[in-house]
Amino acid sequence: MLVLIATLLALIVVIGGVIYGIRVLVVRSGFGRTIRHLVEEQRLSDDVRQAIDDAQKWRDERKLSMPHVSKKKPHLTRVQRAKVRAAHIERREDFLDKLHIGWYQIVLLFFVGSVLGLFLEETWMFVTAGLTQSRVGLVWGPFSPLYGVGATLLTVITFYMRRKHCAPWQVFLVALVVGGTLEQITGWSMSTFMHASSWDYSNVPGAITQWVAVPFLVFWGALGLVWYVCIMPELLFIIGEPTTPRRVILVSLLGVYLALDVFMTLSCFNRVAERHDGIPPATGFDVWIDQNYTDEFMSDRFQNMNFS
Repeated sequence: MLVLIATLLALIVVIGGVIYGIRVLVVRSGFGRTIRHLVEEQRLSDDVRQAIDDAQKWRDERKLSMPHVSKKKPHLTRVQRAKVRAAHIERREDFLDKLHIGWYQIVLLFFVGSVLGLFLEETWMFVTAGLTQSRVGLVWGPFSPLYGVGATLLTVITFYMRRKHCAPWQVFLVALVVGGTLEQITGWSMSTFMHASSWDYSNVPGAITQWVAVPFLVFWGALGLVWYVCIMPELLFIIGEPTTPRRVILVSLLGVYLALDVFMTLSCFNRVAERHDGIPPATGFDVWIDQNYTDEFMSDRFQNMNFS
């Protein structure tokens, strides 16, 4: 069990490290939209603004292939980079203090959580078992809706906890409960209504039920804490608010697509269960599903699921 928990925590640390590294790389470069906003809002000291201007000037002159330009690229000093990070965090916190999470953020949170969750699970299976299999949860696209729902719930709940200045251990416990509850409800529902099983912890040390085990509760708690500290604030800041009609249209279309994807997935699983019970199609839509989403297609698409 210790090896299992250590591997789970290592994966979470790697994800957090990658996100932190990307953030540092953006700040170190001295360019980008983040830096431009900080300069425009006068959140940076004079020496940092001058260093950024020098770096931008060097970049522009290099593009023009001017002969006198030094080959050495100007960089912000460590102290200046720290000032930029502090200014960025201050700007982000100002935004989050005024933010009210609505449909716009929820659609994008579900989308990002579903994609990242699928990547995390497939990486976990490759590292621990050497398996490279499709672990998607919807018939269209690279999505794992369990993680999408988990990311959305964790964000909404912990965002409220953040404003109440809750302790990290409280966030850990809440994430643990949310993750375990989602796994239990999802696993039981799939087994009861769809005659399908995507995971089974019965033989895992520390198993509580068929779909809930202590090591994975720890995983959910640690993942929720990393999400709360490293990912959620930055992700919500990047998502922002629907300030332009184009954003509203694009996210609305994405929401419609995801809703159709969930509906089609449930319809396909329902027909799989009915076919196994010998129930013929009742509508033209059922006939279309039987023709295009056969048992072979579903088994190939959802390689980690067992259909009974």
